[in-house]
Amino acid sequence: MPTHIAMIMDGNGRWAKEKGLKRTAGHEEGAKTVRRITKHCSELGIKYLTLYAFSTENWDRPKLEIEFLMKLLEKYLKSELEVYLENSIRFKAIGDLSKFSNSLQKIIHKTEEETVNGKNLTQVLALNYGSQDEILRAIKKLDEKKMEITKENFESCLDTAGIPDVDMLIRTSGEIRLSNYLLWQNAYAELFFTKTYWPEFTTNELDDMISDFINRERRFGAI
Repeated sequence: MPTHIAMIMDGNGRWAKEKGLKRTAGHEEGAKTVRRITKHCSELGIKYLTLYAFSTENWDRPKLEIEFLMKLLEKYLKSELEVYLENSIRFKAIGDLSKFSNSLQKIIHKTEEETVNGKNLTQVLALNYGSQDEILRAIKKLDEKKMEITKENFESCLDTAGIPDVDMLIRTSGEIRLSNYLLWQNAYAELFFTKTYWPEFTTNELDDMISDFINRERRFGAI
């Protein structure tokens, strides 16, 4: 079984458009998929699930959509706390959280603190996250701490310090690119792309991908 699955949750807006709905409806439906997939991964024994929730580039979206996404994130974290605790799921956020409102930052940190003892799964939300930004911030940390430049020291300065590298990367909606997501951590990830929009992504489709993963031979550069 993979230890760490990362997902690019793409296609909320297109799903809504095809159904004649507002883009916000797609984001709301996508949040339901997050809950469903997270609980399923916990039941399967997956230890880390990292979800690309809001990128550094997403600030270029319309102001009203950004405001909606911030409110949806706040609502999601409040409503999911009970789910986290019931399923022994730890919540962790990565990215530059300083750009968010004080109230949202407090909710993020509060959720992290209250779920710190979760043992079954760690759900990682990438928030205001971009891999290039993360790498630059890690380099600055190395310089500030006057640390020797080694692989181990560099990884200790990444947002994902202490989290194993990605085993499986899944992207929904038919797009085939990494979009500045976990570029260092995906070095040897097995890549999976599906045309399914995120709101319609099912546990059965995930199970099929995991079965494919299990049958792949991972050589990590060796013969």
